[in-house]
Amino acid sequence: MYQKIIKEHEDFYYNEQGYKVFTEAYHLKRGYCCKSGCKHCPYGYDKKTDTFKKIAKPEIKKTAE
Repeated sequence: MYQKIIKEHEDFYYNEQGYKVFTEAYHLKRGYCCKSGCKHCPYGYDKKTDTFKKIAKPEIKKTAE
């Protein structure tokens, strides 16, 4: 069975209480929101309201050539 390997400091870190905290990079690699209210959720999920906040995409500025 294939199992994805997660890397400390890239995909997660341990907080002061010793819990594993997944990074934004890990969530983006996984590709979906688990709706657990993760600290670094890039999908804008709010566990209190069970909704997704609208996330503004960064603008890409074109430079004159």
